[in-house]
Amino acid sequence: MNGLRADGLGLARDLADWLETVRPGVQMLICPPATLLSDIAALAASGPLLVGAQDCHHRASGAHTGDLSAAMLADAGASHVILGHSERRSQGEDSALVAAKAAAARLSELRPLICIGETLMEREAGLAGTIVARQLHDSLPPGLDADSIIIAYEPIWAIGTGRHADAGTIAAMHALIKAELATLLPGGGDVRVLYGGSVTAANAAGILHLPGVDGVLVGGASLKPADFKAIALAGLGGA
Repeated sequence: MNGLRADGLGLARDLADWLETVRPGVQMLICPPATLLSDIAALAASGPLLVGAQDCHHRASGAHTGDLSAAMLADAGASHVILGHSERRSQGEDSALVAAKAAAARLSELRPLICIGETLMEREAGLAGTIVARQLHDSLPPGLDADSIIIAYEPIWAIGTGRHADAGTIAAMHALIKAELATLLPGGGDVRVLYGGSVTAANAAGILHLPGVDGVLVGGASLKPADFKAIALAGLGGA
């Protein structure tokens, strides 16, 4: 929940122009607040920048004041939508609702980016793998394939807490997620799995070169153009 029209458009225009100068291999998706979605989608329409929404309702229409359907977001220019973000799960959103939203997104030809991850209490109890596998199972609606979704692993205990997941933890959890996906979906082992635990310009290169990490889901650093560009380049080994 950041950015007014001038700020959001300026940031998006800067990123779109910069992407045109970067060698092939960088894919960037930005998910602005819904108030900026149509303007930024129009700006990005003919270029390499992808645009998504931050959430959608699971119903196609109805008496849901203040909510937006997947069809509305697609109509505004979105191609993707984040679902089950840790901030929303922490406010009571469960995996069944995430699955319903993902089904609605696919009906409107949006690609869901589904977030999963454990709390500090669950990790310290030795339940991280069990919790993440269960969230993954319960958050996927029927009828998906490897090309229709993206998964983001967000260890909740490593977001804005000053704690960081080490390389071994990240690699192990991504391996677990990919193994689970291989059993759940046709070609599931090829689903892109992103890491989203306080990614910064300083740690992005180390994370992006870990086995099983196909990209990163960036929070606060995405509001700083220089940091966001550095993160995008990190997977390519620099500028």
